[in-house]
This record gives sequence, C-alpha cells and structure tokens, in this order.
Amino acid sequence: MQISIKQKRNDFGNRHGRSHSTKERRKDMENKVIQDRLAALRAKMKTEGIDYYMMPTADFHNSEYVNDYFKVREYFCGFTGSNGTLVVWQEGAGLWTDGRYFIQAERELEGTGVALYRMQEEGVPTITEFLQKNMEEGQTLGFDGRVISAADGKGYEKKLADKKIPIAYTNDLAEEIWTDRPAFPAGRVSVLAEETAGRSFEEKRTQMMEKLAEEGADSFLLTRLDDLMWLFNIRGCDVECNPVAMCYGYFTKDESVLFIQKSALDGTVLGYLEDKKVRVEEYAHIMDYLEKLPAGGKALVDTRHCSYCLYKLLAGKQTPVEKNNPTELLKAVKNPVELANMEKIYLKDSVALTKFIHWLKKNIGRMEITEITAADKLEEFRRQIPEFLDLSFPTIAGYKANAAMMHYEATPESHAVLEPEGMLLVDSGGQYLGGTTDVTRTIVLGPVTDEIRRHYTAVAAGMLQLTHARWLHGCTGRNLDILARQPIWNMGLDYKCGTGHGVGYILNVHEGPQGLRWRYVGGAEAVLEEGMDVTNEPGIYVEGSHGIRIENVMVARNDVKNEYGQFMHFDTLTWVPIDMEAIDEKYLTETQRAFLYVYQREVFEKLSPCLDEEEREWLRAETRADNTFILKKGENTGSLA
Repeated sequence: MQISIKQKRNDFGNRHGRSHSTKERRKDMENKVIQDRLAALRAKMKTEGIDYYMMPTADFHNSEYVNDYFKVREYFCGFTGSNGTLVVWQEGAGLWTDGRYFIQAERELEGTGVALYRMQEEGVPTITEFLQKNMEEGQTLGFDGRVISAADGKGYEKKLADKKIPIAYTNDLAEEIWTDRPAFPAGRVSVLAEETAGRSFEEKRTQMMEKLAEEGADSFLLTRLDDLMWLFNIRGCDVECNPVAMCYGYFTKDESVLFIQKSALDGTVLGYLEDKKVRVEEYAHIMDYLEKLPAGGKALVDTRHCSYCLYKLLAGKQTPVEKNNPTELLKAVKNPVELANMEKIYLKDSVALTKFIHWLKKNIGRMEITEITAADKLEEFRRQIPEFLDLSFPTIAGYKANAAMMHYEATPESHAVLEPEGMLLVDSGGQYLGGTTDVTRTIVLGPVTDEIRRHYTAVAAGMLQLTHARWLHGCTGRNLDILARQPIWNMGLDYKCGTGHGVGYILNVHEGPQGLRWRYVGGAEAVLEEGMDVTNEPGIYVEGSHGIRIENVMVARNDVKNEYGQFMHFDTLTWVPIDMEAIDEKYLTETQRAFLYVYQREVFEKLSPCLDEEEREWLRAETRADNTFILKKGENTGSLA
C-alpha cells in the first residue's frame, strides 16, 4: 500500500523540525493575504464601475511564460501554473486552467475562496459561457486590454453583445494595489551570429514579405516575441529561461521598424540593426506609431497574439487581414544549419542527463538527495557543456506522488527527500548556443509496484510506437497522436495534455504551430513539414500515487515518394536510456519489444564514447546492449489491454 502524500509530507516535515501544523498556519496566512488582495481589487472594481474583472496568464504579447512583472493572476489568487485565467466578481472568483494543473491548482487555491474550473471537463463552462450565464444586462466586463488577445476580446464582444455588456479595457486595476510590483523587464539584448542562425535577417524578411503578399496585405504588425527574435536574429533575457526581449515589429515593403527598449541595446546591437536598415523606436512608442498610420492600407495581424488594445488602434487606421503570423511556420521549419547544430547539442545534452541518472542510481540511499538537490545536480552536469547558456525551463523533479502533478515545482518550503524506492520523474532542458532541449525520464530508485511497472511499460510502448511512425505528407499531429495513446487508452487511462509540441531553436521550449494531440483545436493545427521538430511525451498520472512521463524530441523527415505521395518519418534527437527496471516485457508486443531494444542499443552506441569506464559499463547493463534479441514468430502474446 502506498503511503499517502499527506503522510509523506508529515514525515518529511517532522524529520526536518517542521510540524504539519506549522505548514497549515503558513497556508492560512497566505490565504489571508490573497483574500485581502481580492477585497482591495473588488473595492477598486466598484469604484471603476466594473462588475467582472479578468486576469489571464499573459504579458503584452500573449506569451505562455511571462516575466514576474506580469504575474498579476498569481498575485491575486496564488496559483503559480503557466496557464490560467482568473475572473473576479463581487460575490466570488474563479480560476480556469487546463488538465496539466488540476492537482496543483486545487492545492494552491484551497482556502483562498477562488473556485477551480477544470477546462474541457464535462459540465464545466468556458469563461465565455460562464459570463453569458452570470452577467446581467448592462453590467461591465473589465480587463487590461494589453494582456488579452484580440481574438479573445473580439469573442467577448460578440458573445456578450445580446446582454449589452460594455468592455472596459484601458485600465490595469492591479497597478495601484500591487505596490511592490517587480520592475518592467529590460534585459540585455544580443545578436545571434548568422553562421549559428543559418539564415540572415534579409533572407527571412524576404520570405516573410512573400507570404504577406500572398495574403493580400501590404504591412504587418508582429507582436509575438519568439517570432521577432527569430526574424531579427537577436536574443534577449526578459523572461526566465526564454531568451526573448520585449519588442514589437512593424513591416512594410520599404521599412522594418523594431520597437524595443533602447536601454537594453549596446553599441554592437545598434550597429547590427543599423547595418540591416532596421529603424529602432522605443518600445513604448508602438501605440503612438499605430495612431499615426495613414488610413487605407491592409495590415496583417495575428489576433491570437496581438493584444486587444493594439488591435483596436490598428483597426482604426488599417483594414486588418486576420491571418496567422507567417513567421510562425517559417520559424517552425528548422533550416539545415539549425538541424545540424541541434543534433550535436541533443547528443551532448543526452550525455549530461545519462551521467545524472548514473550518479543518482549510484548514490540513492548513500547520501541525502532531495527533489531540489537532484535538480541542482542535473544542472551541474549541463553546465559542463561549453555551449550551455541557461535552463530552457525550471526543472520539474517530482518524487512518487509529486510526479502526478505534470508541472510540479519543488520549493525550499515543500519538497520530498528521495529514498531507495519508487520513482523520480525529471522533466528538464537546456538553452545552448546551438539548440534548445526538452527531455523527460522517469527513473527507478528502488522497488515499484506491479501497477507502476505496467503503467511505465505502456508509456514506453506508446512513445516508441510514435517514434516509428510512417505517414503521408498532409497529416497533422492529430493523425499520429493515437500511436502514443493506444497502449494507455487500452487500459482505460489517459493524460490530460497533448502528446507533443514544437521546440524553439535557442528560443522558447514550447513552439508552434505543429503539435501532437487527439483533440481538434481548429486553426492551431498544422501539417507536419520536413524539418519540424516535435516532442514525444506520453504519460500516466495517478493522483496520490505516481506520475510517469518519457519524452524525446524528434524531427520530421521526408521518406520515399511514389505514386501514393510523399511519405514521412521521424528522426530521433534524444538519446537517453529507458529504465529497464520498470519494464515488464510480458506487456509488450513483439514489435514494441523490438522498438525498445533497437532504441536502447542505439543509446549505448551513441553515448558510450562520451562516458568514462564506470559509466560505460553501467550503461551497457542499463540498456541491455549485449542482449541477443531475436524475435520469433508468436514468441510474445502479452497485451497492455
């Protein structure tokens, strides 16, 4: 019988001189702070004549991850996840978030008075449906129009029109309440050399303007930060782990204007931009610029990423051409230089993680290791790589039941001590001069239950089936997702997130438009093109017990082309062993078992030259590299069903 997470936390607290009641008192104090902040916000709403006020997880560019300055939603409810929208009204408050965060949100919101709305769950209304049902005719909806996308803002306009709901979008109500708000980000900007980027700004701009012409537009407002970094071949540091700088771009046939904080630019960057004939304006001048645009033109704008506030200004001067940013797809298809660099970096990153796994298995039970010190040790291995720049996201290291929270984060106040039993899930990655990595392994530290072995085997089987996918060009990730989920669905289980996402090149760890998911998401789908990278990360998460995820990154490649069309396949970038201690081969089909042993053998062949003798011999045993694996017809009839 598994020890409950509550009991484990009690044991951990007692061993370190902290009682459970102390944690409860701290939580009560935190809840009181949240309640006071909400009370102050409601008072401000009343003064401003706002009945419902909305706070998303976003900055002025609708980024997924944001600088501390923009964590308004977290400030007012205490939920720390990367996705969620808080809605506050006089009688209550609600947080909407996705399945990755259900467990985390439930714990963080407990006692705050903020209700949790589990997105896409049966019977749970969307925010729009909630507002349509609960707002009375003539009431006012408010939000900071700089952090709400144009698509969402226009959607609220349309859906609430029948109730004559006005929208107040020009004020940030947090401004006066959050008195110790962090400073607005303005980190140093650097230039990415063209030999590293693979293509110059001029080449990328030409491609972009060709796409613009195809859409019938004569200008382009670009607000997405990672697209701007890619296009201009620059990088910043305004968001933790995401090498982006706060900026906007406006492009016409004759001019490229970059709105950026000039204080973040040194002489080298200014000289580079001048050489590229880029006009540099202050970041804050974007609104004045749009207000002064001549009327009559057609400007392409991506309403998913452009703010509602900027869209309103632009639409007052130009005819909006509402299309996806052409830069998004151009960025997603990695060029040959990027792919070559990524292959080298992923091998080095795989070596670092493999060395960490060896260290962990060797030292567990011999020294105290916590979720935090384990993550620190892995970062130490990565920092030994000469090209290392930063982590690509804060490492997720979840032991036993903590791993059931997909985006769990250990803190000095709340974390587990690892023991020689159970499993540790480690989801991590690095930013390197040559690529951005993202990899997850669930590592056996000691005895595990039969149920866990069965679950782990299903996750590994799904990951390997997707690795070996073959498909015709024209498929999206929705066509392939079943390959990863099938062994898990066969057991009546699922994971509440996509199977994969694109990964940036020395950029954001989450990138689109490509992805792997079973659910239809409309315009967010994209055909898988040669050169697109994508993660492959099925999992199983059992609240109060365990979480399992195995993640590799792959690149889509063209295969044979014949009378049926262009066939495609994936090339693997990640080479880290799958933990055979958690594999129960009776649950594998012959094909799945072949996939497993082929992958393990390749891991050993690629990594062994980079390891010392002790690590090499450990990896030989870990991967079963010396096993003679010959499939015999009918040898394995095991099933995961």
